[in-house]
Amino acid sequence: MVTNLVEVDQALKKFKDVTALNDVTISFEKGKIHGIIGRNGSGKTVLFKTICGFMKLDSGQILINGKKVKPSAAQDIGLIIEEPGFIGGLSGFKNLKLLASIKRKITDKEIKKTIEQVGLDPKSKQHVSKYSLGMRHRLAIAQAIMEKPELLILDEPMNGLDKYGVKEMRELFKRLNDHGMTLILSSHYAEDIEALCDTVAEMDNGNLEVLL
Repeated sequence: MVTNLVEVDQALKKFKDVTALNDVTISFEKGKIHGIIGRNGSGKTVLFKTICGFMKLDSGQILINGKKVKPSAAQDIGLIIEEPGFIGGLSGFKNLKLLASIKRKITDKEIKKTIEQVGLDPKSKQHVSKYSLGMRHRLAIAQAIMEKPELLILDEPMNGLDKYGVKEMRELFKRLNDHGMTLILSSHYAEDIEALCDTVAEMDNGNLEVLL
C-alpha cells in the first residue's frame, strides 16, 4: 500500500548557469498538508511545476501514486502556480464552466457550489475583468478545487486576500484535507504554515531541507 502520494527522488533542473533544483529528494504523504517555505527564486515554483508535469527534469524522477509523472492534463491535480488565464469578458461561473467542459467530470451545480465555497456569488453576472485581485484569487482557488482532485498544489494561495479572506481560505483548506485531499503549499507567511501544515520543508538556491 502506497502511503506517499508524491515521491521526488534526486530531482535536478538547471536553466543555463542556474540550478533551480539541486538533487532534491522528498516524499509527501497522502492525506496531509505539506508546506514549502523559501524566498522568491529559491526553487519552490520549479518544484511544483515538475510535480505537475509542466517541466521535465534534467535527471532524477518524480512519482505520483508510485507512477511516473504524466503531462499535467492527465493527472488528478488541482493547482495554483501562476494566475489562471481567465476570460475577462465572462462571469466567474462561465469561466469555470468552460474549464470544466474539458474533462466533463462535474455538473453546473457542483461548479456553483464550489464558487460559493470560496466566498463568491455563482449567480453574479459581473465580468472577471471587473474583479478585484482578491476576487480573482478566490476564483482561482475555486478552479483548482472544483473537480475534487486527489492532490492540490498551491503556490502562495493567500496572495491578494485580506485577513478575513485568509481566515476563510485556511478553514476551506482544512476542510478539504479533512475529506482526504492532500495539499502541498508554499507561503511567505509563517502563520499560514504554522496554522495549516503537518510537515514543513525549506527551499534555498535549489536545495531542500526538511524542517518538520
